[in-house]
Amino acid sequence: MIKTTEAARAYARANTQRFLDELFEMLRIPSVGADPEHAADMRRNAEWLAAHLAGLGLNQARVVETSGRPLVYGEWLGAGPDKRTVLIYGHYDVMPAAMEDGWKTPPFEPTIKDGIIYARGATDDKGQFFIQIKALESYLKAGGAAPVNVKFLLEGEEEASSPSLVPWVREHKDLLQADVCVISDSSMAAVETPAITHSLRGMTYLEAEVRGPREDLHSGLWGGATHNPALALVEILGKLYNADGTIAIPGFYDDVAPLTEAERAMLAKVPMTEENFMAATGVPAVWGDANYTVRERISARPTLDINGLWSGYSGPGPKTIIPARAGVKISARLVGNQDSHKIYDLIRKAILEAAPPTVNVEVRLLTTGKPALIPFDLPEMQAAARAFERGWGYTPVFTRGGGSIPIVAELADLMKAPVVMMGYGLDTDGLHAPNEHYRIDMFERGIQTAIVYLDELAQLPA
Repeated sequence: MIKTTEAARAYARANTQRFLDELFEMLRIPSVGADPEHAADMRRNAEWLAAHLAGLGLNQARVVETSGRPLVYGEWLGAGPDKRTVLIYGHYDVMPAAMEDGWKTPPFEPTIKDGIIYARGATDDKGQFFIQIKALESYLKAGGAAPVNVKFLLEGEEEASSPSLVPWVREHKDLLQADVCVISDSSMAAVETPAITHSLRGMTYLEAEVRGPREDLHSGLWGGATHNPALALVEILGKLYNADGTIAIPGFYDDVAPLTEAERAMLAKVPMTEENFMAATGVPAVWGDANYTVRERISARPTLDINGLWSGYSGPGPKTIIPARAGVKISARLVGNQDSHKIYDLIRKAILEAAPPTVNVEVRLLTTGKPALIPFDLPEMQAAARAFERGWGYTPVFTRGGGSIPIVAELADLMKAPVVMMGYGLDTDGLHAPNEHYRIDMFERGIQTAIVYLDELAQLPA
């Protein structure tokens, strides 16, 4: 198998420019999943992917209808029933992007500068899952076969918490059955410290509205006896936090899986100093629970964040009113053993109990996602570590990711198979931000690593 693997790696090196040209074709499709105006672009991207997989010789390469955005499925089972099967997941939907957001180049016209690709979706997640497609192609074109069976599941709603995917996966478990699931949608701190993410935080996302008078009031006529809804909202929110940066909601931490000493030691291998944090974010000081390091706070501990506030008048000049409404969007990032619906109930109860009788308050759940925690001593995880050493050129660390990929926990639960998160991007690639980018050399290293990982999986005991 080594000879076949080395032939695949040589093929990938020889075809780098074509791989990039094909990636650029896909990056030019503005597949903004959350915007109904881009529905046609979403379908065009799905059809492009299905055609691309079919062109590589995959069977059942097709667009799959769901209750929402279409999925793309394709499989190559030529290794045979006695070989391992790998399910590769990715998402082709991207976040909105426009020049007025602060982009320096058109977000849907890939631009290369100093060996870096600038485009929406370059790293999240088109560039990364395309690595997996090119790894399989390299085996098929260089030697006619891959060492394991491979299935692809590519969705278009990841940025909206995958509402249509989970029901579809539950109905098609037999089709998707695999020994391991591989996801390339995470990142590392530096090229020299590749990371295998074994945990992701879950999500509870909600909004609350505070209502006072029937309509906006003149503050000179009615101020002093009317409880301003904006003020009431601020008072409510203030009661959700303790002075030490911890969350004051009763029961919020009850189910948090404690960090083991081994996990803390692993996270410490990629330290983040307060100075580095401030330089990366631009904040004047670090905030949060001092009982945990900065790295632990942003990856292995739950959070409660205010994502948006609205009320009253914010135009030019004065407008002296008492607003009739005030609202807030709140997200909670959750870690192992926390239940997203239980956390919603706790937050809702805390908000309603903190609400004064002078206003009316409504709390609404918007979306949820399960946290994922995969043991890093599993054979499939250790095979990923060896693949990074062989293909990437550096020994990886196992780490926890602070973000959320809702399908990770669902796949682990439904498929009863480990989910290995092998990310090939950098933490600083600008995910969801203006000027998202991806280094070409990391794209190349990623393909080499993905090729080797299929070989490592094939060598595991059956």
